[in-house]
Amino acid sequence: MTTASRLDLPAFDAIDPEAALAQLKAQVAENLELIDRIAAAEPAWSTVVAPLEAADDAISRLWAPIRHLHAVADNDDLRRAHDAALPVLTDYSNRYGQHRGLLDAYRALSERSDFAEAEPARRMAVEQALRAFRLAGIELEAEAQQRYREISQRLSELGNRFSQNLLDATDAFALTVPIERLAGLPDAAREKALAEARAREVEGAVITLDGPTYMAVMSHAEDRALRRAVYEGWVTRASAFGERPDDWDNAPLIGEMIRLREEQAGLLGFRSWAERQLEGRMADSPAAVVDFLGDLARRSVPQARDEFAELQRFALEELGMTTLEAWDVGYVSEHLRHARYAVSQEALRPWFPVDRVVEGLFEIVGRLFGIEVRETNDWPVWDSEVRCFEVLREGEGGAEEVAGRFYLDLYARRQKRGGAWMDGCRGRRRTANGVQVPIAFLTCNFSAPVELEDGARTPALLTHDEVITLFHEFGHGLHHMLTRIDVADVAGINGVPWDAVELPSQFLENWCWHPDSVALISKHHETGEPLPPEMLERLIAARNFQSAMMMVRQLEFALFDFRLHDTGFDGDVRAQLAAVRDAVTVVPVPEFNRFENGFGHIFAGGYSAGYYSYKWAEVLSADAFSRFEEEGIFDRRAGRDFLHCILERGGSETPADLFRRFRGRDADIAPLLRHSGIGDPSGGAA
Repeated sequence: MTTASRLDLPAFDAIDPEAALAQLKAQVAENLELIDRIAAAEPAWSTVVAPLEAADDAISRLWAPIRHLHAVADNDDLRRAHDAALPVLTDYSNRYGQHRGLLDAYRALSERSDFAEAEPARRMAVEQALRAFRLAGIELEAEAQQRYREISQRLSELGNRFSQNLLDATDAFALTVPIERLAGLPDAAREKALAEARAREVEGAVITLDGPTYMAVMSHAEDRALRRAVYEGWVTRASAFGERPDDWDNAPLIGEMIRLREEQAGLLGFRSWAERQLEGRMADSPAAVVDFLGDLARRSVPQARDEFAELQRFALEELGMTTLEAWDVGYVSEHLRHARYAVSQEALRPWFPVDRVVEGLFEIVGRLFGIEVRETNDWPVWDSEVRCFEVLREGEGGAEEVAGRFYLDLYARRQKRGGAWMDGCRGRRRTANGVQVPIAFLTCNFSAPVELEDGARTPALLTHDEVITLFHEFGHGLHHMLTRIDVADVAGINGVPWDAVELPSQFLENWCWHPDSVALISKHHETGEPLPPEMLERLIAARNFQSAMMMVRQLEFALFDFRLHDTGFDGDVRAQLAAVRDAVTVVPVPEFNRFENGFGHIFAGGYSAGYYSYKWAEVLSADAFSRFEEEGIFDRRAGRDFLHCILERGGSETPADLFRRFRGRDADIAPLLRHSGIGDPSGGAA
């Protein structure tokens, strides 16, 4: 018996998409029969929730590998299986959510005389299930229920198509240029462009639209025309101005999705999709979100305008640029950053080799939370660069136990979705054989080592921004893996309101900035020397460089998303975006920019009417970290309290209650403004 089979891990090296799809369909049919039997049983936790947990887990075990491979190693067979599975799963979800017998069973559980004395996790799971039934349209008349199901199916199809169009359009871009046009690019980006040309058997260099290459060109390419070409390729992906517009234009999908979301919300009695999405979240009304974002905009926009004016002056006086276009901003900003602080992302890269950063990250969380992360090498994986780890902690009686397992997939490649994310492979739950260990996928898109012409490989070196990304995703992973909750629906990130789910991820980012923790994650990849103190000082000093410009960029995304889903859609997406940009955007945007066609967070992910949650949760994370600023960066009591109050509790209690337990009070917006270097930090609680 192999270690992988003993640990019950997916056989990623032997998955047959067609067979997996057949198994999934069979499991769905079996679950539907089971649901009818559960609904007819005497209502009790053991006869209702426990068997449903097992049934959901059986689906997840079959679906999670297909979904994940589709995102990180897509091919035609996987795509067909993935696409065929979506309507099956959507139909299953609708039939589950509209099953009157299940609703009655959960209501009976909530009305039992002993329900008030049940453990908080069980009470929360039942309460959330009752809300989920209502949001699935269970109270609708038959005709309306049918329309609800039709909309759900179509939205699933449209979201999947949006994501595939974006992936295909990104992969299709390949700009062949003479080598001399690479002037200014960092060595890693230059070598990658040369390697791409060799792989495609063309002369010169090939620029692609993977994230690291795009950022390198925007920040460092001296050739202004090259910057424009790559920028235009990026912002016109999956649009009428991009590659294969007849096949990959996402604009028609966006309009249809918004209309269908609004219609579905109306069926449920909500004024808007935004109002529907806020059910169960910390923000209790659209007005609360609009006021929150408006307050941040009021504080940030004047400073952002000043920052952009300064950038324009620098571009004219130091670089001789009479106009500053969108494709110039990153390039000029890097020059200004270097002029002011004598530091740049590329200059820092040699001190952040991947192995050192990963090792230091594990040391930091070990000190904070009393855990150990240990690498293992005998699990089946989907790519040779994927690494595998176990998270160990002290269990009951003092014995060491495995708290979680995770796959770490760090590098960009073709047929892999852009961005960075954490996703669950297995969730924690109690079974007849004990507790199921949670398993996570941690995925990034950093620059991979490049094989040179002589056969040598360049080292994998991270920018400091990429270090922050890794810490962010690992914070999500810890939330998933360190839970002590045994009720599946509220274990880990499950059941956590969307506008609080970013708290652990943004919280962990703070350790990328403190001298004591930076020392653990930095070491020159050739000399082994630590990051020089003067470079560290300049890095920290530059932390809030253009912070207001970055803030208003995030506010643009959040306000566009929320207004689109809350004001009544009139069919003109571009007009909505233009109105938001008039209010908060300081960087001129060219007419051909079709950012919305690549906004996967809200059109192919779970962030519709929820992008505001990044800033909402950042209030919590900044205030949570302020306790460590007061008590010590590695204070074990503070770390233990964050572990016990936040990471271990999952969605078993409200995030407001958990935060108050950790911090001793409600969250305050002042630490966020102070950390961001924006305006007057006074302003009270949020």
